Amino acid sequence: MKITEDKMVSLTYDLNVGEGDERELMERATAEQPLSFIFGMGMMLEAFENNLKGLQKGDKFSFSLTPEEAYGMFEESHVVDLPKSIFEIDGKFDDERIAVDATVPMMDSNGNRMLGTVAEITDDCVVMDFNHPLAGETLHFTGEVIDVHEPTAEEIAVLTSGAGCGCGCDSCESDCDCESPEDNNSCGCGCN
Repeated sequence: MKITEDKMVSLTYDLNVGEGDERELMERATAEQPLSFIFGMGMMLEAFENNLKGLQKGDKFSFSLTPEEAYGMFEESHVVDLPKSIFEIDGKFDDERIAVDATVPMMDSNGNRMLGTVAEITDDCVVMDFNHPLAGETLHFTGEVIDVHEPTAEEIAVLTSGAGCGCGCDSCESDCDCESPEDNNSCGCGCN
């Protein structure tokens, strides 16, 4: 069976960023914890899916996505200074959860949820970076398709309920067993 619209796809991959000898492994999906998703449902980056279309179980792949195809260029305007006071609980700064490099769920003035990364903490403010952690990076994927099949009702329910990220752990919170280096807008597995 080939990868086409509405097929359940499971694959292993290494995701590296950087160029030449400077490439760094960012995450890995293994046979024990593969990336699983329903093709064509908007769960993954469009360019990622385009490179997999037509492959079948056992096919290996190797492709790169430019920043424009992936998470866009790093935008300096997405780095903002926020008053330290908004991170207080009962009048005390939350230094347990608000630390440099921590990913923090936030909400904008319109009620839209987003994740930000703490870039710096000063005496008066917290500098938050709302760029995707992989913004500005070229993503290099190498891997293998390990399964393609019609999704079961249970698989559809799990993947469309927001429970988990398809990496097999059912939770991409801070205690996630994924080999992802961080928890961003996804589990780090290349999905939106």
